[in-house]
Amino acid sequence: MRRALAEDVGSGDVTSLATVAAGTRATATITQKAGGVIYGLDAAQAAFRALDGRVELERLGPEGTWRDAPAPVLRATGDARALLGAERTALNVLQRLSGVATLTARCVRAIDGTGTRILDTRKTTPGLRALEKAAVRAGGGDNHRVGLYDMVLIKENHAVLAGGVGAAVRAARAAYPDLLVEVECRTAAEVDEALDAGAPRLLLDNMAPEQLRAVVARVAGRAELEASGAIVLDTLRSYAETGVDFISIGALTHSAPALDLSLILEAMP
Repeated sequence: MRRALAEDVGSGDVTSLATVAAGTRATATITQKAGGVIYGLDAAQAAFRALDGRVELERLGPEGTWRDAPAPVLRATGDARALLGAERTALNVLQRLSGVATLTARCVRAIDGTGTRILDTRKTTPGLRALEKAAVRAGGGDNHRVGLYDMVLIKENHAVLAGGVGAAVRAARAAYPDLLVEVECRTAAEVDEALDAGAPRLLLDNMAPEQLRAVVARVAGRAELEASGAIVLDTLRSYAETGVDFISIGALTHSAPALDLSLILEAMP
């Protein structure tokens, strides 16, 4: 958070230094202006504390719960110059993370009752992955792998270099027996090859719903199935109703619109 503040405040907030008398105290209230799920209050509070170690902070609503707008979110009372200096950084991170949580919640709502779970991807903002994946969880989604180190995900290029889907699965299971192994399958033959090699999860990328239904029937519960690729909110339920276990959506973190928030500051007598 200090790095984020440093790029904004730099050598000093010249506008506040010029127009706000030293020692002025104020109260800032952040309000949710659109319906959605708030996440990122810890980070927002850290921004205010970084510039005013004695700031008083009060959470006015919960994280991880859908709320309609308008709704109060957070109140900060302290040095007016510090509040103004932290305002944009606090709002930026809170709007970004709440946007991720809100889009995730919309996706989870869209497939309610199907039994399918929503997964994120590694398509995150560099340096913010842990926060964005936490925001996905706040919205009701599940995290896929955190990075390249905690799960084996064999994509097309890996399979080609390994000598095929089956060879890649066998090599991965031998090298990392304690890690989940997932492999991308594009054809029925690759599905059979992956199952024969003992793959516990198959990634079905860019398949239409009718293709997914055929794979679900072919696999018949012998492996978990994940659908991915070109799936948007309007079509999400049709994919979930095919019977796949997971749908992964990169847009949760790479394209979620920021949740609309505002900060109003009032001077204290």
